[in-house]
Amino acid sequence: MFVHVETRRRVRPQWATVLLVIVCVVSFVMFALMPGPQRVSMWLEWGTVPANVFDAKEPILQQLHDPSLLRLITALFIHLAWLHLLGNLLFLVIFGLPAERALGSMRFLALFLIGGAIANLVGALSLAGVRSPIIGCSGAVSAILGAYIALFPRTRLGLVLPLGLYLEFVRIPAFLLIGIWVLLQLLFSYAGPSYGLVVWWTHIAGFLFGIVFALLCKPAIARRLRG
Repeated sequence: MFVHVETRRRVRPQWATVLLVIVCVVSFVMFALMPGPQRVSMWLEWGTVPANVFDAKEPILQQLHDPSLLRLITALFIHLAWLHLLGNLLFLVIFGLPAERALGSMRFLALFLIGGAIANLVGALSLAGVRSPIIGCSGAVSAILGAYIALFPRTRLGLVLPLGLYLEFVRIPAFLLIGIWVLLQLLFSYAGPSYGLVVWWTHIAGFLFGIVFALLCKPAIARRLRG
């Protein structure tokens, strides 16, 4: 007699979100330890400076082969202030872990890097000729938020909030937290020049890319969960 025994699927470790957090923190610390003039020089060297990325007098398609476009990615790991860094990483962890669990680590990493690069590209195109750097992973985090909404449109997230003398566990719609994200970006845009250049088209492009990316990945996610 043969007995079928159900075997538990091996849970693959999720490493992409943790890796991205570590790289962002290490990069921030490295920049913070630099002398002021050197730090500014590195921001301009590795951030996405629209005037350096594109020449308005040359065809855009020809310029897309320039290796300097790697700055669209390196800019994702540069943050000018700890509040800007913590705001991005908070939402990266909250929405990134469940999104990575659904997409898989490699797809999630591709979402972050490609979504962030496209977001910075759109930001650079919208500000052609500007010499202030576009920095931070806000565009990439926006892509993750878009993917999350596409994957979990009705999800309510559990949060522990201090209510008087007690901590209360509450569930709130994901849309509400994303609204808080938008308010944080507004705060950063008015906090002063020390926060660099905040480009709303970067956030919009990242968010839309994340939605499309997640919808295209849904068949692969279904196959992955069945396997």
